[in-house]
Amino acid sequence: MNEANNRKVLISIKVSTILLILLTIIAVIIVGNIVKSTLMGHQVGVIDTSMVSEENNIDEEKKEENLEKPIIQATISSRSLEVSRTMPEQEELHSIEVEQEEQEVVEPEVVTTPIEEVTISVDMDLTVRTGLSKEDFITLISGVKADTSNFFEENAGLIYDVCEKYQLNEIFFCGLISAESGWTIAQNHRNTYNYISLMSNKGSLIRFSSVEDGMEKAAKSLHDNYLTPGGRFYHGATLAGMKTRFCPASSTWVNLVYQRMLQVLN
Repeated sequence: MNEANNRKVLISIKVSTILLILLTIIAVIIVGNIVKSTLMGHQVGVIDTSMVSEENNIDEEKKEENLEKPIIQATISSRSLEVSRTMPEQEELHSIEVEQEEQEVVEPEVVTTPIEEVTISVDMDLTVRTGLSKEDFITLISGVKADTSNFFEENAGLIYDVCEKYQLNEIFFCGLISAESGWTIAQNHRNTYNYISLMSNKGSLIRFSSVEDGMEKAAKSLHDNYLTPGGRFYHGATLAGMKTRFCPASSTWVNLVYQRMLQVLN
């Protein structure tokens, strides 16, 4: 009986021990879970705090940016003002540089023929200029003794200009005017400002409006009609060629014009 009771007691002790161990294990697990939960709570709290800190930092940076913007704008405005103040100076310097460059441009030397080297011939090309400068041509005409009315001297500059415009020899143009109107310029030629006897279809002198108009129309007609290939009266750019249509009935016209040309030079 005693052995049976002892066994029961031992079994009870073992069961109690096992239960105690299980309870201990369960308690340890529960405590472990509680500790784990507590630690996670602390970590969440730390994270939230850092996020708040970062948000505060962002707000502070925005405030600093807002404070810096007026400074930057003020700096830009001051630079713009500085640039605007220096623009006139830059333009002035550029203008000075351009003027200096223009001053440094060397004009090509114009080669002219001295008065004493001007030559003519009866079969010369009437479209070849003398090579005289305007000043020298005026000087030459002012010394023509046959110009008793001073008409040629008074209009020497005009004669030179229209000859330059229409590529006519200046000595020829003066000789033609003298041959057609006389050195004194006949009254009917003066009244019509028609100095080379340009005729209308009715056989009368064409009337022009002024000395300038008469000289211009005379030079243009010679260039366009008589002395330019393709002109309706062109037969060569010489006195003989021009006579073919300009004065076909005269046998002395070429010599008359040429003698008047010689008087210009002598």
